[in-house]
Amino acid sequence: MIKYIIRRLVNYVIMLFVAISMTYFLASAFMDPRSNYMSRNPRPPEASIDRSLDLANINDKTPVLVRYFNWLKGIVTEWNWGLSPDQEPVAPAVASRISSSVQLVAISTVLSIIIGVSLGVYTAIRQYKWQDRALNAVSTLFLVTPAAVLGLLIVLGAIAINNATGTRIFYVTGLHSYEGGNIGLAILDFLQHIILPTIVLVCIGYVNYHLTQRTYLLDTMNADYVRTARAKGLTLNQAIRKHALRTSLIPTTTNIAFSIASIFTGAVITETVFAINGLGRYFVTTIQDNDINGAVCIAAFSGVCTLAGALLADILAAWLDPRIRLN
Repeated sequence: MIKYIIRRLVNYVIMLFVAISMTYFLASAFMDPRSNYMSRNPRPPEASIDRSLDLANINDKTPVLVRYFNWLKGIVTEWNWGLSPDQEPVAPAVASRISSSVQLVAISTVLSIIIGVSLGVYTAIRQYKWQDRALNAVSTLFLVTPAAVLGLLIVLGAIAINNATGTRIFYVTGLHSYEGGNIGLAILDFLQHIILPTIVLVCIGYVNYHLTQRTYLLDTMNADYVRTARAKGLTLNQAIRKHALRTSLIPTTTNIAFSIASIFTGAVITETVFAINGLGRYFVTTIQDNDINGAVCIAAFSGVCTLAGALLADILAAWLDPRIRLN
């Protein structure tokens, strides 16, 4: 197992380096930081613009290979991911957004997986019964409801509850507002902030796990080895629990592992509705502001998450199915 992990890690590190390098060249080709200064009124002098772009290592007058090696050298020697066009360090900005995104999505991701997989198993066992039809209808409703609409509805409901009770039970913006040293009050404040975006993300996120797990389990339930197990005297629930469930969890586990990156960067709408400065909003901002270094830094973080998920998926698949050999 250790040799397998080391071998995969080496492959993934090489893949990550190639992917990040390609992202840097693509971002340098399509983004135009100079236009940020050219659109100002009054327009700064040309020498001043070149000076600012040189400080951030994003001057289009400098050959892209020179900029790339300077950027790569800064990362390797100083862990410096460069500056934005506004001369703000990229690494601290991304790190703070990662922290906000982790706080935002960690609870909702765990709940989405547990609820989605559980409902998938529950409805597959009760295929075409009223429970299956009702839960599938609810999931379909959440599937077609835009995140912005769902978020606004939940915000309006929370405001109505606050007004009806005469106290602020829910906060509709940010992740924190308490600045004291009481741990209990700090936790309560966090829960008051996180519960609404968590509801939105869970309603959006569990649907995919529910529907896919239902499909995978239905396919597995009809497999020959499951029918053989039932022929030997096992009940349907026993055959599913001992044989079908583990196999059907393999593709679901793979989907979960490979969705790690999108979990962090895919909550743009929810972050916007609840005014949370997470990684998704920052990624959109880097594109709008022609922030080459910021966009590449986020892409690098997403690449690390994706490859970590790939390694995790391989390990979990081997654990769930003994027929899979790591060699």
